[in-house]
Amino acid sequence: MRKLLLAAALLAPLAAAPAMAQDMSTDTATTSSGPATTETGAPDGTGAFGFEPYVAVMGGWEQFDRNPGHGIPATPLGGRKIQGANLTGIVGFNVPLGPVFVGAEGEVTKGFNSIDWGYGAAGRFGVRAGESGLFYGKVGYRWVNFDRSTIPNNDFHAVTYGIGAEVGPKDIGLGGLTGNSGLRLRFEVSTFGDAKSFRPQAGLVAHF
Repeated sequence: MRKLLLAAALLAPLAAAPAMAQDMSTDTATTSSGPATTETGAPDGTGAFGFEPYVAVMGGWEQFDRNPGHGIPATPLGGRKIQGANLTGIVGFNVPLGPVFVGAEGEVTKGFNSIDWGYGAAGRFGVRAGESGLFYGKVGYRWVNFDRSTIPNNDFHAVTYGIGAEVGPKDIGLGGLTGNSGLRLRFEVSTFGDAKSFRPQAGLVAHF
């Protein structure tokens, strides 16, 4: 049941793709040589197709499940909760395909409290919305290293799933502040393995 819910959540952004495709307009102008058509991309002026690299800094919190047979297979020393704040650096790219996009990214995370380090890679897919906005799902693989004073067997790895959104300056009422510089706010929730963790994060993305 948990896997079905995760799959439904990840596919939700793509369900809006047909509607978004109808919203993307084609500007037609009439000239002396006949009608000329220009295909538009996102409302922020970026093209319908291309390659868009980006970097991001995200911060948040992650808590891991300790339930026997389901959670992280180790007993925390002193009964401590397996949780902590985190700071993540991300490098990735998007490939816009009209109203939708695909891409990939890698991350390095520094954790605090019982979480030490983490790293991973994931693919992203979703729809472009509004003034430079994005809604997406992601699937990848992540490695997590816990503090040895918390968990003796401290290295774990598993598939990771997530959903999120990015919103550009014009979408939040800041039109003209950054123009087309590509600065966006990013919000994301992800999990580790078979819903063995809960990690909400927020941060700033710089697209180029």
